[in-house]
Amino acid sequence: MRYFLLLPILIGFCAFGAGETVGRRVPGFSLPDRTYSKYYDPLDYRGRILIVEFMQTTCPHCEAFSKILQEAVNKYGGKVAVLSIVNPPDTLDTVGRYLAANKISFPILFDYGQVAGSFLLWKPGKEAGMNIPRVFVIDPAGVIRLDLEYNVMTKEIFEGRGLFAELDKLLAAQSAGGKN
Repeated sequence: MRYFLLLPILIGFCAFGAGETVGRRVPGFSLPDRTYSKYYDPLDYRGRILIVEFMQTTCPHCEAFSKILQEAVNKYGGKVAVLSIVNPPDTLDTVGRYLAANKISFPILFDYGQVAGSFLLWKPGKEAGMNIPRVFVIDPAGVIRLDLEYNVMTKEIFEGRGLFAELDKLLAAQSAGGKN
């Protein structure tokens, strides 16, 4: 598991453990892809499940998870969308190589720590950072339903079929007209 440091703007704050953001409305943002020709906003995905992943192109767990995310996009079609977000030290070149090597169709967006910080609950007096990959699953109404970072307890989500079980639950709740 890699430790990802955010920008100095965020130094002095700390993220609570994964899962503490569940039930919150997804923070708004508008981030560019590597071509800077399109910006992505979570509001554009209302009515669908949105997976927001914070990753790094040099992270082996992120690479394995990108294959699962691509499989989810293929399996669920327009019902599930994925936005991956990188922060420095990733660059246009590293992301371009990553996209080509992993053959993924979902966008990788560029942040400088502000969006990452808005997703997490920060507390003064602690070191800033997040373990990656970190994934947020947002329901069709724009509410965070899952907040997971890679660790021994979540390995099945990031390396196995666990993500599909969670997506199936959310889609079933949506079909039933209820919330999970």
